[in-house]
Amino acid sequence: MEVARHGSGARAVFEALASQVHPVFMLPPLAASAFGAVLTREFAPVVGVLHTVAIFFALYTAHLKDGYVDFHLRGEDDDYPITAAGCRLALGLSSALFFLCLGGLWWLSGIGAALLTLPTWLIAYFHAPQLDTNPVSATTGYPLGIAVSLLGGYYVQAGGLSLVALAFAAVFLLLLSGIKVIDDAKDYEYDRSIAKRTVAVALGRDRARLTAYGLMAGGLLVVLAFAALSIFPPSAVFAVLAFASVALIARHAESELATMLLIRGSYVFLAVLVVAVWYRPFE
Repeated sequence: MEVARHGSGARAVFEALASQVHPVFMLPPLAASAFGAVLTREFAPVVGVLHTVAIFFALYTAHLKDGYVDFHLRGEDDDYPITAAGCRLALGLSSALFFLCLGGLWWLSGIGAALLTLPTWLIAYFHAPQLDTNPVSATTGYPLGIAVSLLGGYYVQAGGLSLVALAFAAVFLLLLSGIKVIDDAKDYEYDRSIAKRTVAVALGRDRARLTAYGLMAGGLLVVLAFAALSIFPPSAVFAVLAFASVALIARHAESELATMLLIRGSYVFLAVLVVAVWYRPFE
């Protein structure tokens, strides 16, 4: 069976499969898993790493399936490094490794941990061609996966959920949904030509950008509200200021540059939240 479309041999196969590891998009869900564990303030390394590895294989499954659908089934992409048969093989292996991790989580942390981790694979596998065909699920799939990753990271450590964990998950869902709307807008012309209904196609570029910033502002306001209610530590306000500064800079940038800035702004946002939650400097 040929796996790589370009070249032959073990190196070509490795490079083809490794091409589906996208650090920029994989880091936030993996970091969310770790952040969920940080929220418990107690960390069991084995179960924490196992959950993070499960999230990695869910993400890898998503990238494989998206490439397979977009190139081999829809013919939307100009090139893709893996053959159709190679995609199916890699999808099977990636999914098997995810479910192996899921079994380990069930054994170590109970059925609740497994049930809360399973949706990440379901979102990943069914994003294309099922969930990416309407504006709502196409936009919220990736942010929802990150929110669930955070909740799972928390649950496998604590054996349950808390208001704080749920609140942080809601914040990331809102904030990252806004970034996803901006990201989708960069492909507006192409998506419109193939009748792919992203938010930008459905609402138009200007209204989509307003919607995006409304979602991000909503996430930041939730952080401020919960900080005022002492549910979040007061220092979480600095995370709001950090991301808001990046969002202001990105406001007038074109979609591709704005997405790059906002994604990196979300890294800063998460880093400041980790410091705020772990060290609680003003308490």
